[in-house]
Amino acid sequence: MVITWAQIIVWLIVGLIGGTLAGAVVRWQREGFGWWTNLGIGLVGALVGGLLFHLFGILPGLDSIAVSLRDVVSAVIGSMLFLGALWLWHQRGGGV
Repeated sequence: MVITWAQIIVWLIVGLIGGTLAGAVVRWQREGFGWWTNLGIGLVGALVGGLLFHLFGILPGLDSIAVSLRDVVSAVIGSMLFLGALWLWHQRGGGV
């Protein structure tokens, strides 16, 4: 699979939107965790959400190069799952 600049730009936009929304929900603050952390959380969340949605056949068509509501929903859900996993890891003593 060849990754194009259009795909990278869409991933960054969707990741930033998804990470910001998930950060705002978790922290109850408009800015969430901050610009770069929101982007990182959103990119991981978009990957996790995209893989889970593809695996279970939820919202087909996530592989298109477009910023759509289903892409953002996938990124937000994936980001929330990622943040939940981080929280559990820290609760079990895995964090610093």
